[in-house]
Amino acid sequence: MERTQFSYSRWPQCDRVPIAADLIPPPLYFLNATQTLGRALLLLCVAPCVMLCLHLGSLAQNSAPTISRPLDQLTAEADVIVHGYVTSAKLEPHPKLPNLMTVVVTMNVVETYKGPARKTISFRQYVWDLHQRLAVAEYGKGRELLILFRPVSEYGLTSPVGLEQGRFLISTDRQGHVTAVNGRGNVGLFSSVAQRAQAGGLRFSPRMLTVIEQHRSGPVPLSDLREAIRTFVGTR
Repeated sequence: MERTQFSYSRWPQCDRVPIAADLIPPPLYFLNATQTLGRALLLLCVAPCVMLCLHLGSLAQNSAPTISRPLDQLTAEADVIVHGYVTSAKLEPHPKLPNLMTVVVTMNVVETYKGPARKTISFRQYVWDLHQRLAVAEYGKGRELLILFRPVSEYGLTSPVGLEQGRFLISTDRQGHVTAVNGRGNVGLFSSVAQRAQAGGLRFSPRMLTVIEQHRSGPVPLSDLREAIRTFVGTR
């Protein structure tokens, strides 16, 4: 039987069988000046957004479990600490970054523990929660709060230190006892605080020292929280 030999003649003007790579044109060779300029402009637009997202990521700790911070660390990280009542809270886009939703809160200040004394305070907080109504509910009108604020960012945004850890809801029970509790139920609020305070030369009253050493979770008297904050800040 005569064998039929394979011939390359079916591939005109070619001395070998083409492979897949030969059929795919190098994409970069087809970029013209307009496409290159377009990509450069896109990069210039995207880069600032990426940087902003990284910055907001550092603020958006509420979207993931935040590191537990005891009261002395919360106080040290705070730029401003105030106790007061919410007079208004509303959702609105950031004035310069309209794609970002924020909540703008105004409070009447009863007492300032850190930072300049003031009668009112207004702040803007980035809203990362998909349930945006919850952000407003956290700052319901008439709520009595004690908040330890982070420094205001270059975008005019701030938030409580450790988020829910740095925002205390003040309430009064039927017996007239005024207590404070943060969004974590005060879990770890005084963890190892006594040892660090002693190492730093800070002194608490015997009663306050007992509270610090025995407390594990749950509301604490506002007077105790106030005394502890004042001690850490260095004011009386």
